[in-house]
Amino acid sequence: MRASLLALAIGAFGIGTTEFVIVGLLPEVADDLSVSIPSAGMLVTGYALGVVVGAPLMTAAGARLPRKTMLVLLMAVFIAGNLLCALAGDYTALMGGRLIAALTHGAFFGIGSVVAADLVAPDRRASAIALMFTGLTLANVLGVPLGTFLGQEFGWRSTFWAVTGIGIVGLLGLIALVPAQPAPERGALRGELAVFRRPQVWLALTTTVLGFGGVFASFTYLAPMMTELAGFSDGAVAWLLVLFGVGLCVGNVLGGRAADRALMPSLYLILGGLCLVLVVFTFTSHAAVPAAITLAAFGAIGFATVPPLQARVMQQAAGAPALASAANIAAFNLGNALGAWLGGLAVAHGLGWTSPTWIGAGLAAAGLGTAALSGRLDRRHGRHASVGTHPRPHAELSTAPRTHAPGAGHGTHPIVEQKSR
Repeated sequence: MRASLLALAIGAFGIGTTEFVIVGLLPEVADDLSVSIPSAGMLVTGYALGVVVGAPLMTAAGARLPRKTMLVLLMAVFIAGNLLCALAGDYTALMGGRLIAALTHGAFFGIGSVVAADLVAPDRRASAIALMFTGLTLANVLGVPLGTFLGQEFGWRSTFWAVTGIGIVGLLGLIALVPAQPAPERGALRGELAVFRRPQVWLALTTTVLGFGGVFASFTYLAPMMTELAGFSDGAVAWLLVLFGVGLCVGNVLGGRAADRALMPSLYLILGGLCLVLVVFTFTSHAAVPAAITLAAFGAIGFATVPPLQARVMQQAAGAPALASAANIAAFNLGNALGAWLGGLAVAHGLGWTSPTWIGAGLAAAGLGTAALSGRLDRRHGRHASVGTHPRPHAELSTAPRTHAPGAGHGTHPIVEQKSR
């Protein structure tokens, strides 16, 4: 059983790495392909939009296929997309490869979470999903920094060759180690569509878009901000991403624990903290040591948003695990796209490297406002967010069958009680 979960974790590691590694390689890609850094930043936006489209589309397309079959097909498409990136001779081809890889992202995490939960006894489902999402966590802590180092030393295409190799290992693991899975019941998808008639579901999704958009507005342009303003060398970027990754791991755990105790108050506090740390970052980014310290804090508070954001959506979408989970994956990545696009727009108009961080603070404040409105509607109708309604660290993309109270599910982003480029 552990071997089956390892195969899922390897797939999660590859997908997480390919999503975020481009952030550390923007200067190299821009220089090699003769485009501006804001244009290179659109590779982040393009991937995120691919996830937005692909999450519900691929989930629906595979609704009648056995889950193992769907996972194998998704990983094959992921490999093809990264292979195209590795072979890309121009910007258009690279963007095309990113879009192809992105189509698999949401469906893989959603379906993979269901499979992981089905591999173990009911009382161990959360742990199984958390083990699968260890791959996503390691992608941020190890995959992205190592991919950045590899790209800086041997050219950015080498990073995509490496990710392609990881994808092949994951594909072979899925084929050999994951047991056959039944196809979902007929008619399940139609029933899940009804959940999107609820206004609170749309408010929760909007909060995810704005809140996580605030993270990515700044994170996308981290490399040039650290080198151009803080004075770090290009080679230091990989280590800075490690620091950021450690921060996000800590934040994800703490955000989950806080949301367990009080979901909506935690969401208000974390979004407010994100807005504050981004404002501070605009000032500390001009010196190396303060910039590094703030970067770690940014990683922690930025990814502390994931558990309560995912929990809130799953709480309001009770009864619609698969499609609601895919929709929230799409919402996270729509936020990624929005933040990266607005940040690039500001840089392209000559507003400087701190302008994306200012935009991030504004988006986080808007997310806080949306969350406050949603909470007010809860109080008006006599409903209160319950304790313990969120998934655990990095299960944020799951669609596992609900086994606890409504909302006990979760990333980037899963739907049991765990917490989603």
